[in-house]
Order: sequence, then structure tokens, then C-alpha cells
Amino acid sequence: MTTQPQGKTPASVQQGGATRQNDTNTITTSRGATTVADGVVAKVAGIAAQDIAGVYALGGGAARALGSLREAVGQKDLTQGVSVEVGQTQVAVDVTIVVEYPHPLQKVANDVRDAIYAAVEDVVGMEVTEVNVAITDIHISGDDSDDKHSDARQADNGRVDNKNYDDSGEPRTREVRVS
Repeated sequence: MTTQPQGKTPASVQQGGATRQNDTNTITTSRGATTVADGVVAKVAGIAAQDIAGVYALGGGAARALGSLREAVGQKDLTQGVSVEVGQTQVAVDVTIVVEYPHPLQKVANDVRDAIYAAVEDVVGMEVTEVNVAITDIHISGDDSDDKHSDARQADNGRVDNKNYDDSGEPRTREVRVS
């Protein structure tokens, strides 16, 4: 059995002569203590934000690029674009989102804010003091890279020119013979 020296809490750890705050908070009740990591609070907030209609993605440009790489290898970061400041009983959340066009920006931001308030208070059991929402971009469905091939094949009159593309939409390679 290990014991901690008096004056130390689970959130305060002595290392090399310096006191370091862990990324956890402890809620103590008469029945015991519960420690919740900051990452857990951020994940709950991220899940709540992603479930809102009109939210295309979380995070800014660099975070989304890194997130795309993670998703390509099968790992999705649910905390992307979410930062939290966790106190003893209160939480402040900052979230960065990309909104799908033509959803109203203020409505999406308010819905995200309401969802995060409800999720963190219900799931984590902590009071949310504020949720700051930053909208950094608008996603237009024609901007997808998947649409690039179909757009390139469109002729001015709206007909699709398939002669230079295979069934998967990739350009066909031509065989050139030199005599």
C-alpha cells in the first residue's frame, strides 16, 4: 500500500523540487473522491459539438489536416478543436468549428454551446461557466476533393465527358506508340 505525504492532493505532484499540476480535477464528496482528466472533459465537449446539425468539422486548418491524417490510419481525435480549463467544480470550454453552408452561423454556434453545456453538466457533473465558439471556416459541399473529378468532367453544357476517365473517376492513361 502506498501513501501520499500530507499536503499533497492527487492533482499536485512533487517532481524534482517543483510542483506540477496534473491534467485532472478531483471532486470530493462524503462518499469519496472522483478524479476526471481534462482530456475526458474535452472529449465529452467534442462529441457534443460534432452531433450538432451544421457542424462540418472541429478545429482550424492545421488541426483538421492533422485530423485527416489520423482518420486515414483509423484514429479519430474527438478533442480536436476543443480546449478546456477545468477547475475544482467548474469548466470553461473553447471550441473551434467549421460550419456547413448554408446553416445560420449564430444558430449553429448557439446549438453547439447548448449541447456542450448540457453534455458536460450531465455526463461529467461539473458546472460550465462559459463556452466560447470560434467559427473559422464555412464548408461548401462543392469544395470536397471527391467532387473535383466530377467537376472536371463537366462540359459547359452540363454533359459529363467520360471518355478520358475510367469508371472510378480517375483519368485514363493513354498508351503512346512510336514507330
